[in-house]
Amino acid sequence: MTKALVAYFSASGVTAKLSKRFAEAIEADLFEIKPEQPYTNADLNWMNKSSRSSVEMADRACRPAIAGKVEDMGQYDVVFIGFPVWWYREPSIIDTFVEAYDFTGKTLVPFATSGGSGLGETSKNLQELAPGAKVAEGKRFAGSASGSDMGAWGAKWL
Repeated sequence: MTKALVAYFSASGVTAKLSKRFAEAIEADLFEIKPEQPYTNADLNWMNKSSRSSVEMADRACRPAIAGKVEDMGQYDVVFIGFPVWWYREPSIIDTFVEAYDFTGKTLVPFATSGGSGLGETSKNLQELAPGAKVAEGKRFAGSASGSDMGAWGAKWL
């Protein structure tokens, strides 16, 4: 049997709610990717070029620190990675998460919440960060997507 993890980063709570429904639907473990320094509303102001999120996303080498870690990543065959789309890709904290583990032989499946932006080059980016993994193309979901819709989508990797 395939053992799965749903790991997610959520800035506003939308991705968190979706990830919880998804993990329940596919009977996966759940892990929240929390920044060591939580984001404030000012940090998330994408219209301010000096905001923390804008500065992080402008620097592809930026790796925001994460609070906590997955204790036994080796037990998982498939890791679904959820996040809100920032600047047409995964937030830099997702890059931090992917670089923190050895995903050799595992399948990584990105999924995102967004009002309309797609995942851009997220799958390509993740493949570069986890060269030993198989990285799926992933999908964008509305925050209101049902657990059953998410579960049906995720089932092809389980």
